[in-house]
Amino acid sequence: MPKLKTHSGTKDRVRITKNGKVRTGHPNRNHFLAKKTKSRKRSLSSLSTRSGSIAKMIKTKLGA
Repeated sequence: MPKLKTHSGTKDRVRITKNGKVRTGHPNRNHFLAKKTKSRKRSLSSLSTRSGSIAKMIKTKLGA
């Protein structure tokens, strides 16, 4: 069976840590920022950890 290609869109948006955790950015950080509070925008700027079936699907797309 041939090797699977890495999904390029996922590769640009997701990072796998050394221990195998999946880190992604938060949604809702692109526009309509005037109505969001400073603290909310700050918390959205950090990375979040994905787990469960979503993390498994992301790892499959990355071939990890």
